[in-house]
Amino acid sequence: MEENFAVTSDTIVGKAVFAAAEFNQFTQVQTDLVVEAVFRAGFSNRIKLAKMAHDETGMGIWEHKVIKNVLGTQLVYESIRDEKTVGIISSDPLTGITEIAQPLGPVLAVIPVTNPTSTVLFKILICLKSRNPIIISAHRGAAKSCIEAVRICYDAAIAAGAPEDCIQMMPSGNREFTQMMMSHPKIALILATGGTGLVKAAYSSGNPAIGVGPGNVPVFIDESADIPFAVSSIISSKTFDNGMICASEQAVVVEQSIEKQVREEFERQNCHFLSEADIRKVEKVAIVHETGGMNPSIVGQSVSVIAEKAGISVPDGTRILVARLDGIGPHYPLSVEVLAPILAFYRAEKYTTAINYCIDLNYLGGIGHTACIYSNNEQHILEFSELMNAGRILVNTPTSQGAVGYFHNNLQPSLTLGCGTGGKNITTENISARHLINIQRVSRRKNNQLWSGFNLANYYDESLSTDEILGNYHKNH
Repeated sequence: MEENFAVTSDTIVGKAVFAAAEFNQFTQVQTDLVVEAVFRAGFSNRIKLAKMAHDETGMGIWEHKVIKNVLGTQLVYESIRDEKTVGIISSDPLTGITEIAQPLGPVLAVIPVTNPTSTVLFKILICLKSRNPIIISAHRGAAKSCIEAVRICYDAAIAAGAPEDCIQMMPSGNREFTQMMMSHPKIALILATGGTGLVKAAYSSGNPAIGVGPGNVPVFIDESADIPFAVSSIISSKTFDNGMICASEQAVVVEQSIEKQVREEFERQNCHFLSEADIRKVEKVAIVHETGGMNPSIVGQSVSVIAEKAGISVPDGTRILVARLDGIGPHYPLSVEVLAPILAFYRAEKYTTAINYCIDLNYLGGIGHTACIYSNNEQHILEFSELMNAGRILVNTPTSQGAVGYFHNNLQPSLTLGCGTGGKNITTENISARHLINIQRVSRRKNNQLWSGFNLANYYDESLSTDEILGNYHKNH
């Protein structure tokens, strides 16, 4: 079995290596023609692919998956369309440094079941823009829709003159094979989106990796916030595709002075606060007791499905189940990330306590990802931002849509969100084409201003103090 895997992996990667050699000869114009053709094909099939993903996975809301496919095609394309990714990308006559973009080589892209077709479309576009052949490894639960997305993009790419095998699809469903592919010596980069185990495997493969982990997004509503606006924004985000974007809100923290107003507003907007008994029932179906992680069977499910599984009654039209909790950690199962319309709710006695709650939630499986504050107090916004370990601090913004750069802000449109070293990632940025190129720097001989005026004799004179040496240096500058 392992030998068959090895032969198959060598075949797939070998084809990608040949594609990379041809791609390396493409001009910017040739590259951009391919990227535009693939964008148009993916965009034209946004509804078909959304329905396929929904039917196959049984998760989320197909109309919202259409919007995700728009993000993964149109918004991503518009953000990278004019970017230079071939040849000379900058030249500074003052410094004498010219920067030249070079492709990386074959990229292995791992696709999650939560955002399958949109992530396929997004990763294909940014890889083609940077002239990197891409090998897709899709979650077995979304294999059919991902295969169709790959077929659509590949046909368009070939028609536009792209190298043969510039896009390939791995046989899906075998973790051992995926791990073997990750460690293949000719894979240039792993672009991994998924759970903690997957990301860890990518970083342990021996190959360079850009992996992004889970989020456990805290949202702080302070006394200065516009409460109806804040609640409406949170609901629009947490119900988007039934909460499956990893940047979706997981817990709301409010100051005691406004708790009653916030709770009443959530209830007015058709959210249901669970009783203590019902919280216990929801915990049992939402969280796997042995691991403390979310139960895959409730990911992306509607409130009615979750309520039925838990054996509880909720009012018709309930949009989110809200669990008021008194603590954070293993003894409070719903304080972890749950990619479904379930929110934890915390009351803090004062402002500083609220910040501490948010920090604790952030460190409970979501370090480096995303945090949010609803406030009209600039000092609070800055203090919150400085204290949170998150790559994206969103202000008065729905986190699902805001973090991926869909609307309300100008973050890079992306479906791969870096979490920095806190989340064991290499960057906190939203990943795009510019992360998938090597930059060569051609440096011509110029006078280095840092070295001009150096008197090397000073550095061999033990009688001179550091201040005297530095004084002489700055005097000559």
